[in-house]
Parts: sequence; structure tokens; C-alpha cells
Amino acid sequence: MQKFACRVVNALFVAFLTMAPAQAVRAQIPFFTSQPKYAAIVVDAKTGEVLYAHEADSPRYPASITKVMTLYLAFEALANGRLSPNELITVSPRAAAQAPTKLGLRAGQTISVTDAMNAMAVMSANDMAVAIAEKIGGSESRFAAMMTLKAQELGMNNSHFVNANGLPDTRQLTTARDIAILSRAVMRDYPQYYTLFGRREFVWRGRATANHNGLLGKMPGVDGIKTGFTSASGYNLAASAVRDNRRLIAVVMGGNSVAARDSHVADLLETGFTVLRKRDHGETTTIAQNLSEPAPIGPLVRPSTEQGDGEQASLKIVVAENNLRGSQAPQATAAPAPVANVTASTPVPNPPEPAVQQARGARGRLELATGGAWQVQLGSYRDRRLAREELGKLNAKFAAVLKAAHGRVDRSAGNYRVRFAGLSAGRARETCETIKARGADCLTLGPG
Repeated sequence: MQKFACRVVNALFVAFLTMAPAQAVRAQIPFFTSQPKYAAIVVDAKTGEVLYAHEADSPRYPASITKVMTLYLAFEALANGRLSPNELITVSPRAAAQAPTKLGLRAGQTISVTDAMNAMAVMSANDMAVAIAEKIGGSESRFAAMMTLKAQELGMNNSHFVNANGLPDTRQLTTARDIAILSRAVMRDYPQYYTLFGRREFVWRGRATANHNGLLGKMPGVDGIKTGFTSASGYNLAASAVRDNRRLIAVVMGGNSVAARDSHVADLLETGFTVLRKRDHGETTTIAQNLSEPAPIGPLVRPSTEQGDGEQASLKIVVAENNLRGSQAPQATAAPAPVANVTASTPVPNPPEPAVQQARGARGRLELATGGAWQVQLGSYRDRRLAREELGKLNAKFAAVLKAAHGRVDRSAGNYRVRFAGLSAGRARETCETIKARGADCLTLGPG
């Protein structure tokens, strides 16, 4: 009977994850808020404005998000010269004895500060957190006191630390709001080091470990920051994304699975950017209101920006020379710009495969014949049938705006994109502005 009940619960959860996207968005708020460990917040990284909060000041266990504070103090030590990137750390018996996830060095072995920090940021290595804590503080307990003092300085008024890695301890507490404050402080105070949280993998002695943050590389604009999990905490994630030069931070604590947590953080960020766009057009709205109302033009997965639009194409970080690219770790994947001290440059795409070049050539001839090589995208869907239905609806809804364009459904990255091609650059931008003003999502896509 117990096995049958478990199968029913699992089936219901799978059904929740695979339901039509619009249904999922409307269902997620009550679904998550009913979970006893759940807490969440969404913050504008530039202004500090809270766009959404639920139990944001209730005490929660940080788990491995603790390592963001450990790294903040390491960044501080690097900035004031108390630590150098190539300096060697000797692993103590206490550090070597930490529970996994860990790098697995034996007591007495050494590792550079750079590699230890990368192991912490990407693979969440518990042994390296203790090794760095002992290097900076002399002992982990003294370092934990430094963490709590720094938390108070930053305005994290409800946080208390007793260890450097977030392994279970009932005295180690924080809140969703405090984690958002900390995330914002890292970007503001040490933007040159924030890119560590956006590395896709860490390579150590020939073995590659992927970043635990599943939104990296999957959700447009996401470039950090940290996951966490213990049985007591549930699944935690602080994530940040930037679009149109505006950055949001979302923190979710107490999720009941990796997939559900990641999906909810993605929805909060997507909806946060929608709220900002609506406010730009004079609407007074909130994330909670938008999460509970149906999508304006059908069941969107989310707007796709992998090809860039007119504004996002140049948003690429130029990493300050921070000497944190040790020989064992790959160079950080370029990410969208943090909130300060960032120089913009235009990304250089990889040359396409011959088959892709041929397909683009045919498409380019069609678009040039109809008036231009630019296009607008009005939706991204998991199902081809839904995409075709929405293409028809959008054709009718925006007939006057789209009369000069050719509508179609393209398959890209596993989703079906509703696009209207054959526009000049100026006409594509004007079209998108008009459509956005009417409450719908729209992206401008350049040639190629």
C-alpha cells in the first residue's frame, strides 16, 4: 500500500511538471507556499526593491548557500592583500574529514587559493570551505564568528553562522531576505570575482564536475549564484539573471526537489522581468499578480534570447584580470554584466556548421525577398501544435502590426518558436515596441 501511495504521489508530481506551462505558472504559487520549509524573495539588484516575498524573514537553514558568505570573506581577503590567488593552502585533518560533496584531498596535501575557491563555487566542496576558513581565520570557529559579524555589517540581521560549508547544524540560520542581501553584496562589492558562480564546470586532475546550478546555460540571462541542500533545509537556490541591463535576484528556500525548485526560481525571474517591462509602460503590477493570472498570449515556455535581441546582443562581461583562472579550472563562460564595474563588448559567435550555413542561406533569401533579414519572436512552446495555434491567433491579434512580415514556427533548442520574418532592423524594433505596449512578449532577432 505504501509503495502504491508513493507511485501516486510521484505521478502527481510528474504531471505537475509536465502540465501546460500556463497551468503550471498559475499552480506554482499555492503549490510552493503550502510547503512548510518554503520561503522566497525577488529583488531588483540595482535598487534593492523587493518585487516578491513570501516568508522572507522566517528562519531557514542555508545549507551550501553558506559558502557564498565564506567566499565573500575570501574575496575581501584577496582585495586587501591578506590572501593571494596562487597562495597554497595546506589541508588540515579537520578539512579532509568533511562529508561530501568534497574535493577529497588528504590531510597535508596542498591546493591553491584559486582552485579551492573554484571547487567551492562550482562543485560546492565542503572540505575546501573549511580549508579556506582555517587559512583566513586560523580556525573554522573563529572564521564562523567573522561570518556572523560580516552578516551584521551587511544588514543580514537574521543570520548566524557556526560553520563555513553549511553542513547540518541547528544553530546555523538565515532567511531568504538575508541571502538576497548577501548575493547583492557580492555583485556590488566584488564584481570581478562574481563570475566564479557562473562557471559551468570545474576540472580537477582531469575530472570535470558540473555546476550544481541547473539554470546556468538553460535560462537566458542567468549567471549565478549558488545552490544548497540538506534534509533539514530542503532544496535552496539563490539565482541572478540580467536582461536589458536590468538584474534580478531570486532566492527560493525549502523546495521539495531540484526540478521543482529550479522551475519555480525560473518562473519568479521570468515574471519579475515581465513586471519590469509592464511598469515601463505605466502599469502598476506585482510578481504575485502576474504569477496568478494567465499568460497574455498563450502557454509560453519563456521568451528565448539565445540569439540575442537588439539590446542584449552586446551584453557580455569583460572579466577584470582577477587571477582566478587557475590551470585546473576552465576559463569562465562569458556571462551578462553584473550591476557595476563592467565593460561591454560584442560577442563573437562560433562559425556555423556547413548544413546550418546552407539552411540560413535559404532562409536569408526568403527574408530578403520579403523586405528584410530581421524577425520578431512572440512565443516559445514545448508543443508544435500549440505553437501553430498561437501563430494563427497572433496573426489575427496583431494583423495590422505584422502585415509586412511572414509568420512561421521554427524548431530551436527543443522548443517551437513563433516568429515573423522579413523585416528591416528598424521595422522589427518598432513592431516589438508596439506589441510589448499591448502587454505581450516580443523579441527582435537579427540576421544569422
